[in-house]
Amino acid sequence: MFESLQNRTTALARDGLKVRRLIVSCKKLLSERGEAAGVSLAKVTLDLYTNLDKKEQARFFAALLAEFSPDPMRVLAASKAYAEERSAANLAQLCIAAEPPRQELLRRLNRAPGGTAAILRLRERLLELKREQRELEAVDWDLLHLLSSWFNPGFLQIVRVDWRTPAYLLEQIIAHEAVHEIRGWNDLRRRLESDRRCFAFFHPALPSEPLIFVEVALMDRMADAVGSLLDAQSTSDTSSRATTAVFYSGSSVEIVGEFWLG
Repeated sequence: MFESLQNRTTALARDGLKVRRLIVSCKKLLSERGEAAGVSLAKVTLDLYTNLDKKEQARFFAALLAEFSPDPMRVLAASKAYAEERSAANLAQLCIAAEPPRQELLRRLNRAPGGTAAILRLRERLLELKREQRELEAVDWDLLHLLSSWFNPGFLQIVRVDWRTPAYLLEQIIAHEAVHEIRGWNDLRRRLESDRRCFAFFHPALPSEPLIFVEVALMDRMADAVGSLLDAQSTSDTSSRATTAVFYSGSSVEIVGEFWLG
C-alpha cells in the first residue's frame, strides 16, 4: 500500500516542471555544506515555492512525502542493531535513520530571510490539503515537531498594547479576537483604558507579527459576569483601587498560536 502511494505521489510530483525545479533545489539545499551559500539557496528554494499555484503546491507536498521520508530498510537495520545492543551509539544511529530528511530540509529553509514566516504559510496550505489527503499527516507531524521547538514559550517576548500602539497591531486585535468580539474602535478603546491591560506575545523571528493577545481587567473585586467587562459604554475606572486582575480573553493570531491556546 505504501509503495503504491509512493508511486502515485511521485508521479504527481513529476507532472509540473516548476515542482520538479523546486524538488531539485530542495535536494541541492540538503547537500549544501557552505553556510552563506546555504542561506542564499534557501531563499531561492522558498521563492520557487511561492511561485507555485495551489495544485502545484499539492504536488510539492506529495513529493515531500514520497521523496523525503526515511529509508525503511535503514530504519529496520538500525532498530535491529539497537534491539540487540542498547548502546548510546546504536540509539543515536536509530534516531538519525528514523528522522525524515524533510526535517533537515525545513531547518535549512528556516535560515533564509523571512524563512520562519514562509514555513508558517507553508503549513497553512498543508493543513488545507490534509483534510482530504490524510497521508500528508506525516509531513505535518514534521512541521509541528519543528515549530513546537522553534516557538517554545521561553522564546516569546511580551509587549503591552495601549491606545498609542501602531494601528496595524490594533487592527489585528480587532480582527483576531476570537473569544469576545470587538465591535469597532470604540469597543477597543474601552479595552485599553487605564483599568484594562492588553498584552501581545511576539517571537524574535516574527517581530511585526503578534502571535497571541491576552486581555485583563483590573478590578476591586472578582467580576460576577463577563458582560460588565465588555460594556464599551462603561466609564468606571477601578485602576486606583484594584485588588484583582481578571483574565477574560486570550486569542491567537498566527497558526502557531495553537501550541498555547489550543
